Amino acid sequence: MLKITPRRKRWLKLTSARWQRRVLFVAGGLVVGAAAVALAELADQAQLAFNWLLSKSRYASLIVTPAGFALSVYLTQRFFPNAQGSGIPQAIAARHLTDTRARSPLVSLRVALGKVMLTLLGLLCGASVGREGPTVQVGASIMFALGRLSPRRQPGLILAGAAAGVAAAFNTPLAGIVFGIEEMSRAFETRTSSLVIATVIAAGLTSLALMGNYAYFGSTPIALGKGIDWLAVPVCGVIGGAAGGLFSRILITMARGLPGATGRVIKRQRLPFAVVCGLAVALCGLASGDTIYGTGYAQVKAALETGTPLPQDFGVLKFLATTFAAISGIPGGIFAPSLAVGAGIGANVASLFQHTPLAPIMLLGMVAYFAGVVQAPITAFVIVTEMTDNHAMVVPLMTASLIAYGTSRLICEEGLYHALAKGFVAKAETARERESLATPA
Repeated sequence: MLKITPRRKRWLKLTSARWQRRVLFVAGGLVVGAAAVALAELADQAQLAFNWLLSKSRYASLIVTPAGFALSVYLTQRFFPNAQGSGIPQAIAARHLTDTRARSPLVSLRVALGKVMLTLLGLLCGASVGREGPTVQVGASIMFALGRLSPRRQPGLILAGAAAGVAAAFNTPLAGIVFGIEEMSRAFETRTSSLVIATVIAAGLTSLALMGNYAYFGSTPIALGKGIDWLAVPVCGVIGGAAGGLFSRILITMARGLPGATGRVIKRQRLPFAVVCGLAVALCGLASGDTIYGTGYAQVKAALETGTPLPQDFGVLKFLATTFAAISGIPGGIFAPSLAVGAGIGANVASLFQHTPLAPIMLLGMVAYFAGVVQAPITAFVIVTEMTDNHAMVVPLMTASLIAYGTSRLICEEGLYHALAKGFVAKAETARERESLATPA
C-alpha cells in the first residue's frame, strides 16, 4: 500500500489546487464565449427591429431615439450604476483595485445583466453604439463571479474575462490576447499568461461552435499597389489619429465635467441631457439617410466586400452620432462604431487615389482612427487584420496605426480607457473611505 507522506500530501494538495484553477479559467472561458454569442445575436435582432421601425417611418427616430436614451440613462442610474459607457474602463479599474468589495460594484453579475439589457435597448432605439466593449465588462464580471466561488484568490481572472470577451465578440483570438496585454494590464503576468490564453481559446472555441468560423468584416484580400498608393498610409494615419484623439479628448472632458455653469447643469440634469443627445443622434441619422444608426457593421462590410464607396458624409456623421451616444451616459461600446468612423475616413481619403482599390484604404482609415481612439496601436492593427482576414496589409496597417498613435497623443495625452478608469478607481476609493469612517472602531 502506497504510504502518503507529508511531502506527498502537500504535493497532491498543490496539484489539486492548480487543476482547480485551470478548470476555473477554462470553464469561465466557455461561459464568456456563450454570453458573447448570445449578446451578438440579440444585438442583431435589436438593430433589425429598429430598421423595421424606420421602414414604417423615417421620422420615428425623432421620438424613439431621445426617449430611448432617457430611459437607458434612468435605468442605469436607478438600477445599474457603473454600467454606463463601454464597460472597458470599469474592467480596467477593477483590476487596479485590490479590495474585492470595491471591485464588486464594477464587475458584478448584476452590472453584467444591466449591461446586456441596456446595450440592447440602445441598439433598439438607434444609438450609435457597439456590443464589443460591453462584452468585455460582461466577460470580466463572469470571471470575477466564478473566482468568488473559489476558496483561493485567483489572480488574472478579470484580465482573462476581458480578453476572452474581445476574442469571442469579434472572433479574433489573437486580438483578445494582445488586448489583454496592451490595454487591460499594460504588462503580462507570467504565472497567469497560459491561463489567460486557455480562457481565450475556450471562449473562441465556444464562439466557433455556435456561430462557425467567420471574418467579422468578411475577407478583403486586396492590398495596396505600388508607388503613390502608399501615400495613403501616412494620410490616413494623420487624419484618423487626429480624429480619434479629438474623440477621446471630448469623452474624457465630458466624463470629468465641463467647467462652469454648463458642467453643473449637465451633471444635475442627466435625463434632459440624454434626450438632447438622443435627438442629435436622430438628426444625424436623418441627414445620413439612415446609415449611421447602430454599430455600422452592415454598411462597412458591404463597402469592403463590394467596393461600393460609403457616402461622403458617412464618417463625419458617424463620428458625431457616436460622440453624442458616448457622452449621453447610456451603456454601449465604441469598438464597432469607431471602426465604422474609420472606414468613412478611409473612403474619403480613397477619393484622392482614383486608381487604388477602395478596400485597402478603408482598412487604413479603420486602423488609424481606432488606434487614435484607444491609443493601443498593436491591438488596433491585429484586430483589423483578423477581422478582415487580410494578412497582405499587415505592414501598411502597422505603419498607419503607429502614425495614428503618435498623432493622437499630440491631441489627447491620455489613453481613453485608462483615463476613464481613473474616475472609477477614485470613486471606489472614496466610497471605501466613507464606509471606513462610518464604521465604528
